Amino acid sequence: MSKDFIPAAKPIIGDEERAAVDAVLVSGMLAQGAEVASFEQEFSEVLLDGRAAVAVNSGTSGLHLGLLAAGIGPGDEVIVPSFTFAATANSVALTGATPVFADIEPDHYCLDAAAVEPLITERTKAIMPVHLYGHPANMDALGALAAEQGLALFEDAAQAHGGALNGKRVGTFGTFAMFSLYPTKNMTSGEGGMVSTGDHDVERRLRLLRNQGMERQYENELVGFNARMTNLHAAIGRVQLTKIRRWTEQRQANAAFLTSSLEGVGTPAVADGATHVYHQYTIRVPENERDRFAAALKEEYRIGSGVYYPIPNHRLPSFSRPADLPVTEAAARQVLSLPVHPSLDQEDLDRIATAVNALAKAGA
Repeated sequence: MSKDFIPAAKPIIGDEERAAVDAVLVSGMLAQGAEVASFEQEFSEVLLDGRAAVAVNSGTSGLHLGLLAAGIGPGDEVIVPSFTFAATANSVALTGATPVFADIEPDHYCLDAAAVEPLITERTKAIMPVHLYGHPANMDALGALAAEQGLALFEDAAQAHGGALNGKRVGTFGTFAMFSLYPTKNMTSGEGGMVSTGDHDVERRLRLLRNQGMERQYENELVGFNARMTNLHAAIGRVQLTKIRRWTEQRQANAAFLTSSLEGVGTPAVADGATHVYHQYTIRVPENERDRFAAALKEEYRIGSGVYYPIPNHRLPSFSRPADLPVTEAAARQVLSLPVHPSLDQEDLDRIATAVNALAKAGA
């Protein structure tokens, strides 16, 4: 059995990506240009059923600009999960609005519509769920609540490229959605983000905001940012986009193997009608066992893992908000993500299953 270290996540960069970057370097056209426009069009076709896509320099920029383009600003409240990466709430705060933290449902770790409803006030302008770990949030329930209350619905789809609910693609539910293209995501552009929208006015504002508020050079229509994606990053993303379907199928197959093989731990649940793309394969272990599990996987079995996320956003020093979120708190103490990335082979998967089962048995 190989004893090479199995990382929790692994970007896959091949000859095609290197050739695409070299072609851009040779062209001399390094900044935003034709490669970015082509990437936007292809991303729209492959992952968004034709919905408009706007490329930016990071996922966080995508959320921030999406919120601004949708009209969120000072005095507004946006309801978000606390159990997510801090960028979700940070992006709301960066607009001058207030993130309001709601609890998640226990099976899929996504925003719970029943927990959202009591938090709605006259200042609430939107609900922004996260499709956490690659599992779509319950957009039917959240969408119905948003419609009933006259609220906008946004999507943090940073981890959910190719996810779907009842055949409808993640990224096509809300006024806007953001996909991260960070190196550890299911596909990458090296760094970057993609914002989808079906609203022409929001799309135009997004394009202005990412480019110093300009559509035509030196004719600044509003105060904007430099949040452009480069041709270099877009070239990488275009190649990765041709591989995302195959990689997703491999992630799903790897996840299915682990789910059928693991004993003594909680394995990921998948909602009826949901397409889970397994950005993370997240198990649940007793909270007093989690750190032992992670340390032993690394030290005894040379297997990486990750805790996403050990500190809920509402308890981060940057927010420090009182909130009664028992499901979130329990998840933060119990979750542990295992490798399922496409570079794993069957020997790796067998090793992961053997290690987890042995550790679960030892802790029983």
